[in-house]
Amino acid sequence: MDIEVKTLDNGSAGNISLPDEIFGAEPRADIMARVVHWQLAKQRAGTHKVKGRGEVSGTTKKPYRQKGTGHARQGSLRGPQFRTGGVVHGPVVRDHGYNLPKKVRRLGLISALSQKQAEGKLVILEQANGVEKTAELAAKLKQLGWKSALIVDAFVDNNFGRAVQNIPKIDVLPTVGANVYDILNHEVLAITRAAVDRLKERLV
Repeated sequence: MDIEVKTLDNGSAGNISLPDEIFGAEPRADIMARVVHWQLAKQRAGTHKVKGRGEVSGTTKKPYRQKGTGHARQGSLRGPQFRTGGVVHGPVVRDHGYNLPKKVRRLGLISALSQKQAEGKLVILEQANGVEKTAELAAKLKQLGWKSALIVDAFVDNNFGRAVQNIPKIDVLPTVGANVYDILNHEVLAITRAAVDRLKERLV
């Protein structure tokens, strides 16, 4: 498919041919949901922790004799029934991430790209650089009508990246960092010419 190439000044820079196997596939909502769940699971810290009965401080001496006291028998004051005792089956430090087949991750990214194209929210940029000031970039984005956009470039220009940092809901990523969650989390997906070539190498 052919699509017009835009500039940051909202001008035209010719056309580009996009491969249908990447930008014209049938979007799979179930696959995208699996990939997003996998991404968010990997980002979870998993650092919540409580102490079990073997970790709390206190003596392990039997508090009183087994029989004849009128109380329930006890073997330690570290048990969960006591106020200073350990917690039973509490959370421990762990990794919430899990493995997802590479083919599923690839199909999820293709589905996200194809969905943006089908919705008319995909924009091909000539290049994403040459702007160093946040105010200047914000004015250009306002002219383009972008309130929420993800810009994907082959390599992120340092000055351009700094200019983007202070603009809400506008993010820039290198091609290797393009992912389903960020694509779906922004209204507009803008990909540079160079990034299109990188995506072809990555996905075809």
